[in-house]
Amino acid sequence: MKPLLLILIVLLSFCFPGKTFPLGMVCQPDNDLYQTCVSNSIPVQRFDNMLQVMKTLENGQALLVLADEYPQKTVTVKDEWLKTAEQKQLRLYIEYPENLPSFKQASIMEAGIERGVITSDFFGDSLQPMRIVMVHGCHYLPFQVENPMMVLARVAGFDRAVYGLEETETIPLLFKLEDSDVLVATSKLSNFITGRYAPSEAWRTIWISILQWLDPNLKITSFDFQSGVRPEFTKKEPLPEDVEKQSLEMGIDWVYNSRMLIDSSWVYLYDKYACQGKEPVAPAISTDMPCGDGSLGLLEGFQSTINYDGSQKVRWWRRFDCHAEIAGSMGLAYSVSGNTKHRQTAFQLTDYIMTRSLMSGGNRTDVNHPAFGLFGWHDVPNYYKDLDGYEVYYGDDNARGILGVLAAAAALETDKWDERILQCLLGNLRTTGPGGFRHNRLNEPDLEKHGWQYYFEQETTSYAPHYQAYLWACYLWAYHKTGYDLFLNRAKSAIKSTMEVYPGEWTWTNGMQQERARMLLPLSWLVRIEDTPEHRAWLKKIAGDLLACQHETGAIREAIGEAGHGKYFPPVSNAHYGTTEAPLIQENGDMVCDLLYTTNFAFLGLHEAASGTGDDFYKQAEERLAKFLCRIQVHSTAHPELHGAWFRAFDFNRWEYWASNADAGWGAWCTETGWTQGWITMVLALRQMDTSFWEFIDSQDMQKHFQKNKMLKLGNR
Repeated sequence: MKPLLLILIVLLSFCFPGKTFPLGMVCQPDNDLYQTCVSNSIPVQRFDNMLQVMKTLENGQALLVLADEYPQKTVTVKDEWLKTAEQKQLRLYIEYPENLPSFKQASIMEAGIERGVITSDFFGDSLQPMRIVMVHGCHYLPFQVENPMMVLARVAGFDRAVYGLEETETIPLLFKLEDSDVLVATSKLSNFITGRYAPSEAWRTIWISILQWLDPNLKITSFDFQSGVRPEFTKKEPLPEDVEKQSLEMGIDWVYNSRMLIDSSWVYLYDKYACQGKEPVAPAISTDMPCGDGSLGLLEGFQSTINYDGSQKVRWWRRFDCHAEIAGSMGLAYSVSGNTKHRQTAFQLTDYIMTRSLMSGGNRTDVNHPAFGLFGWHDVPNYYKDLDGYEVYYGDDNARGILGVLAAAAALETDKWDERILQCLLGNLRTTGPGGFRHNRLNEPDLEKHGWQYYFEQETTSYAPHYQAYLWACYLWAYHKTGYDLFLNRAKSAIKSTMEVYPGEWTWTNGMQQERARMLLPLSWLVRIEDTPEHRAWLKKIAGDLLACQHETGAIREAIGEAGHGKYFPPVSNAHYGTTEAPLIQENGDMVCDLLYTTNFAFLGLHEAASGTGDDFYKQAEERLAKFLCRIQVHSTAHPELHGAWFRAFDFNRWEYWASNADAGWGAWCTETGWTQGWITMVLALRQMDTSFWEFIDSQDMQKHFQKNKMLKLGNR
């Protein structure tokens, strides 16, 4: 080619680049993709129906046919559309089509624990094959094709499908029709904001890639969008001076806005949903329905599964620990604000579980029964088939319940429940062995078979702070209030032997960090009782190892422990995913924190360590963690039932709610009324009052009830 002609061609290519048309979209005005394109100044032309489209589109234009009536109704694809598109050389994206040429008509299916997996290089280097994405509440059409770009599959992994796809069923999610310029999505991928698809940066890449395939001349400089459920503050946004006070108020308001408090107008639903089967999961109560006052109890929290509309179902169980912890947080909130609504809720919740619920009644009030004094796990009787928990006694659940009730009673300045609290302390002590360890779980039939003396005298060990540590803290406090040496001696013995075998012999539950976090409270209170160099060294060792994983944001990164010592370990295969409780991470180094099992208890433990020792090491770590928790609290106008909550998982690298959702029931997006919401708000309230938990509950007088109840339960020991 002559040089002059080549120069002319180059100049013409700059003067007359490839023509870009507006993207055609058949959709309603509120479609997530359409709204995102408009807000990012991406040229788009919206149509109400295909009749308008075929008369308007020019040759070479791109068209997206979106599923307005998802998931109930699919998109009907007519042969003439495809013929016209081929004649006009249109590039098409069609989602959720009920019929396609040469494909058998498909029926709508709903995904379970499957996640999206990238299976081609269509999305470029930033979203490579085996990357995992979430398509929450995914309804799909099971077309069978070769070489899809994205599939649904049951896969293990945090970011990547670590075991590949060879041994798991795959369902095409996005593919290109053979010998055509048509992309097909078997679900509604354009539902990415409403359905809270995650992680957000992956969905930016997915949509930019699709749009630029549809129109190669399209220049997309931004594709920004905000999830309807997001953190209250960004990673580096300046915080208001009263941010902790605001966070406390939001966290307490969440209990009412979520309709976790059962109201008489819909209490009949409790028996229906709580007893419906092995898992008590059902829709949440609408926010336009009345919220209870606590006198009928409290639901457990939101299940991790997210529906296609961004809502979440609720776990319809009344649990002793959750009731007590929220009662404690309401009581402490009342102490901060003076709001009588919070006072009433604290009283009603506490009085319900202590005097009226099945969790505290029955055999638990019979002085001749070995379960006397204990509290049951939840209130659904065992005669409901497949349900587990009514006659189950976890020491940890009883311990956190004791602490929650003590906080409520101290805030309300009442001694109404003191004797029942003492009975629970003694009921747990008499089922604790000489070394200070208790079986992680006791079942009532076993108690009735063996009697309490069997457990009181049985040598047993359980180096599992998740199950044991908070009872030791309760025993230390009980010794402080009664002077009864057995409380002190058994707690000290267990703590000492547990520290002697740390870390190699510890049994970790969902991760090693949660075990360290749980040890902080008894170690802090042991320093209160006996301030020795050894006890301070134990506390510093555990806190130091925990905080070695504290990120500059304040987050405490999760970590799993040594192989062979875990109870619930990361999935070892794709088939193992979602079958049991599990960590949020697949391997150490995944940048996520756990607000159900670790961060919440670390917050309390660091607060008590700082106040009990006066050491700035703990205080500074607590300050960082407090600010982090305020930043990541849920902000949502789209879902007021979630506003003010804290989800279990937070990816502090991406700054969004993301993790492996392998845990059966309590996965990445769950929020527990007690464990998470209760303790975070309690510590925020204590910080507002500039006091410790130890000091706040010191007003409760156990001594006046002690002699009578000790003789009833432990004889002359």
